[in-house]
Amino acid sequence: MAGLYLHIPFCKKACHYCNFHFSTNQKHKQDFVTALCKELQLRAQELKSAPLESIYFGGGTPSLLSVEHLRIIFKTIESHYNIQPHAEITLEANPDDLTTSKIKLLSTTKINRLSIGIQSFFQGDLTAMNRAHSAQEAKDCISSAQDYFDNVTIDLLYGMPQMSESRWRDNLNIAFDLGVKHLSCYALTVEPKTALEHFIKTAQHPPLDDAQAASHFQILVDETYKAGFIQYEVCSFGKPGYFSNHNTSYWLGEPYLGVGPSAHSFDGVKRSWNVSNNKLYINALEQEKRPFTQEILTKKNRFNEYLMTGLRTMWGVSLQKIKDDFGTVFITKLHDNAQKYLDNKTLIIDNDRLKITAKGQFLCDGIASDLFIV
Repeated sequence: MAGLYLHIPFCKKACHYCNFHFSTNQKHKQDFVTALCKELQLRAQELKSAPLESIYFGGGTPSLLSVEHLRIIFKTIESHYNIQPHAEITLEANPDDLTTSKIKLLSTTKINRLSIGIQSFFQGDLTAMNRAHSAQEAKDCISSAQDYFDNVTIDLLYGMPQMSESRWRDNLNIAFDLGVKHLSCYALTVEPKTALEHFIKTAQHPPLDDAQAASHFQILVDETYKAGFIQYEVCSFGKPGYFSNHNTSYWLGEPYLGVGPSAHSFDGVKRSWNVSNNKLYINALEQEKRPFTQEILTKKNRFNEYLMTGLRTMWGVSLQKIKDDFGTVFITKLHDNAQKYLDNKTLIIDNDRLKITAKGQFLCDGIASDLFIV
């Protein structure tokens, strides 16, 4: 099985915290779609006819594409790839794009899952983030989307200096009351070369508080549990039957193909990524060339990636898999490195799987990196 990721590199506005590749210049959207379809054709053999279990339109803001653009892309995928009948097909969308008429049109395409970038249901938070939508649009689009899509997930951000614990609880309760079945919730972070980094450095924005983010995270875990969600990954909470198949395949190390500028691909042994420049990407594909960089992953690289992704999930990492795939030296070193975390109960071994505990979740990435073999 395999997944397909398509990076759509356009946004209406630049959110202050975002460091993903995008452009607010949408003049060349048609040229981009043509280039994207050309890359899909050129790379079809890389998956060796493996059936696609998931397709994910990410960005950027994929909802800025017209439905006609989406139909052209789907026609190309269907002509060159083997799509499973039950494949999960997700489109990321912003509330300001999701008018009822747009939602209705999207429901006539192959898309069966909407991922809506809400971030907050409060106008002050949205203004501080430089989001394009309003608080009312955030609520309205979810209700409209659920009239046409059973599978709707939303993104929320926490850890903002102006966000109190009660406001964070209110954000969650609004999502619960709206009947959302999946949440992806992330702590605000300061990424390099973003407006947020500049504002903090120049004292135009208060610094982030790790203790506040940790408090918000605990509220998130507690409240989603009470509302019947399963935390199947550190940032991902789904009702039974509504986990993200596409993202789960990333965490479990399944192969995937990434097309579009800046998109990454992984086949189990090597990783590649496209140039993060729309013009260079389009120009290269006009000449039927793919502008990319590639690296062959060493055994240490693959081991470290398996730890980083697997420990974030409720399934943890299989000690038997590590022994089989990497050998006794790796499993011995892992046991040695993990011992202090087993002692302080931020890690446990359960049914021959190494798992993060509730106590260790907020520090998961740091714990995983401490287990790396370097």
